[in-house]
Amino acid sequence: MSLSSILSADAIDKAIKDCQAPDSFCPKKFFQICGLTQKSPQDIKKVFGILDNDASGYIEDEELKFFLQRFTPSARVLTDKETKAFLVAADGDSDGRIGAAGRNIFLCVKRTAKNKCDLEGV
Repeated sequence: MSLSSILSADAIDKAIKDCQAPDSFCPKKFFQICGLTQKSPQDIKKVFGILDNDASGYIEDEELKFFLQRFTPSARVLTDKETKAFLVAADGDSDGRIGAAGRNIFLCVKRTAKNKCDLEGV
């Protein structure tokens, strides 16, 4: 299964283009632009499974670094700063990886309508 079977190719392209510059990636904004905030919990679970490249049940920092490339293979990798901020925001138990409960980062963006990148309180 690919992400384009869940999200539209146009929306993915727009989201990738929005964060082309290094250190411009904002998870909340990315999820809004690509349409993930409008998806069902079942679709969010599928996306989590796709992003969990090694099928370990967790998304580790090395997988997270290549997050954008899971959407579009030619996309850039996240910077160390972006990867760390994303991981901190999504790592509910502070074990250095995003587990099944980390799917909440996708669900949290549904609660906010603003495009501002604010990882505080995610």
